[in-house]
Amino acid sequence: MDLEGTDGRERGEDDTTFEKQSALFALAVADIVLINMWCHDIGREQAANKPLLKTVFQVMMRLFSPRKTTLLFVIRDKTKTPLEYLEPILREDIQKIWNAVRKPESHKDTPLSEFFNVEVTALSSFEEKEDLFKEQVSELRQRFFNSISPGGLAGDRQGVVPASGFSFSAQQIWKVIKENKDLDLPAHKVMVATVRCEEIADEKLHHLASNEDWLAFEEAVQRGPISGFGSKLSFILETYFAEYDKEALYFDQGVRNAKRKQLESKALDFVHPAYLNLLGHLRFKALEDFKLRLEQMLNKGEGFAVSARTCTQSCMLEFDQGYADAAIKQANWDTSKVKEKLRRDIDAHTLSVRDAKLFELMVSYEKQLSKSLSEPVESLFDAAGRDTWASIRKLLTRESEIAVSEFSAAISGFELDQSTVEKMLQDLRDYARNVVEKKAREVAGNVLICMKDRFSTVFSHDNDSMPRAWTGKEDIKTITKDARTASLRFLSVMASIRLDEKPDEIENTLFSSLMEEPMTAASSVDRSITSSDPLASSSWEEVSPKNILITPVQCKSLWRQFNAETEYTVTQAISAQEAYKQSNNWLPPPWAIMAMVVLGFNEFMLLLRNPLYLMVLFVAYLLSKAMWVQMDIPGQFQHGTLAGLISISSRFLPTVMNLLKRLAEEAQGHQTPDAPRQQSPLAFQSFKNQNNLNPTSTIPESSVSSNISTSDVGIEYSSPNLTHKRSTLVREAQIS
Repeated sequence: MDLEGTDGRERGEDDTTFEKQSALFALAVADIVLINMWCHDIGREQAANKPLLKTVFQVMMRLFSPRKTTLLFVIRDKTKTPLEYLEPILREDIQKIWNAVRKPESHKDTPLSEFFNVEVTALSSFEEKEDLFKEQVSELRQRFFNSISPGGLAGDRQGVVPASGFSFSAQQIWKVIKENKDLDLPAHKVMVATVRCEEIADEKLHHLASNEDWLAFEEAVQRGPISGFGSKLSFILETYFAEYDKEALYFDQGVRNAKRKQLESKALDFVHPAYLNLLGHLRFKALEDFKLRLEQMLNKGEGFAVSARTCTQSCMLEFDQGYADAAIKQANWDTSKVKEKLRRDIDAHTLSVRDAKLFELMVSYEKQLSKSLSEPVESLFDAAGRDTWASIRKLLTRESEIAVSEFSAAISGFELDQSTVEKMLQDLRDYARNVVEKKAREVAGNVLICMKDRFSTVFSHDNDSMPRAWTGKEDIKTITKDARTASLRFLSVMASIRLDEKPDEIENTLFSSLMEEPMTAASSVDRSITSSDPLASSSWEEVSPKNILITPVQCKSLWRQFNAETEYTVTQAISAQEAYKQSNNWLPPPWAIMAMVVLGFNEFMLLLRNPLYLMVLFVAYLLSKAMWVQMDIPGQFQHGTLAGLISISSRFLPTVMNLLKRLAEEAQGHQTPDAPRQQSPLAFQSFKNQNNLNPTSTIPESSVSSNISTSDVGIEYSSPNLTHKRSTLVREAQIS
């Protein structure tokens, strides 16, 4: 860069502004500043180069952190005086100028060598020694060919601007100088390096975003994991990072490194979503593999805890391998959160499966307990007695221990902590107890119906469980008491839950209060006044409120309702017994018989004195007996007295006419053969014996309407009994 110099005529003597600006610009952009000096000016105080040097040094003071620039003094038109004599004089003059320049406090004691590398060379006169001049210029040119080598003419080249940024740097430097501002040259070079490095980094980032291999990776990773993702992507990133290093090599090292880090950060941020997506696929695949393997191992009958540990270890190992394959060497991303998320998902699924399996086991054993307890307990309640609750406790203990033992063995493979196992076993025992309590409360809710059923069973059946027939020999009072005792015992059993083997006085209290002899109304009033009724309470003594099924007051009310609803059954039994007695006892009372004997003694003696009356009376008895049998009088009165009288009155005349008709037929010669006549006395005797043994025996009405068939020997009835009786009547008529 050729400047106009300090003595250019174009500017004049007083125009030093541009001189300073150009000098500052040269120092800012150049590594080497050549200063022409005439040989005859060396050693002179008013030499032409003095103002230039003074200006240069003053300008350098304006730089905050000046770089070490090479000042190459070119002595023109060198005379015969050797350069070895001229150079010391020139350096001395330069040092004097440096010392005379006012310096800021920060550089007050700074030597000249910290700012400048002073070099001196000489050229002969072109006019006088042209060939020598050209030779010396050629030698000087050779020094520039290797000026940037270590020890070369350029000197310190730290912070130089590369060629790619020189145009921008020069524009910014001149702009600052024109605005007459202090030029912080290092800061300027940092600024240039920042701008250019950012441009290079942005260019490489743009190229990365449009890279075909990267676009293929980005599309493929959306569908699932990719093998070799980390190594391939690391190669792509390293390619662009190397290109950046090559292009930004000559910019400020600090800026270059900082921008490279920014480029790495942006590039890694750019590919990080794909990396996270890949990790998501790896995590999802590991979790699904864990679920599948765990289910397969459990289906094979493996222990849950062992299966969970084995599957967890294998799946986590596969995830680590996938993570290592996806790792990008330029990145140092912390994937612990993804791994922790996978671990949490596995633990959550394990816990979910464990809870589901334990719940299934618990439900299974609860169903087993319900099945093994509900029906037996209900059966024990149906046959409620003094040892009912003892049997229930024994049943509950046996079934609970069986279920607990089997359940404990079933959950051993889960490797639960002892407290959890004990809690689950206790829950199973509590469930068994709740089954019994629920069944007890269910039966207690229908206690009145059950009491009536129990009463009906005991009252209507004998000891052999046969239906009881009220024949008049049964003691209804005793039977009623036994039936009510059984019902009251059932009530006492259902009054409270007795699963804790605690003694109570419920049964004694109920029997002493409800089964004692009925008191008079006055005594009942007195007892209510004195409030000594043990059932006038809402709780039982020595019984926990939670175990009470029926309170004393409710028991009293239920017993009163029970008596009222069963009283009709007892009344019906008594009525049936009385009816049976009446239907099987046709004799008058003993007192009536005695009265008849005493009052009818004269008539009896009259019959004995006159046998004809006795014969007439006997015939009248036979006719009455025949009428009795033919009309089935006992059967007619079974439907009521009024209905019996109506039926007898409607059938009396037809029966008499039929009987007379048959007697007439027998009298006209339609007798039976001799064999039957010979048998008639025997039949007559049989008839008399039958009447003596069963005076109340009757002939069913259906026998009267039995089929009739005729034969050569006479009339024959299909019913043997009826035939026997008809023959007897005919014989008696003949005798008469």
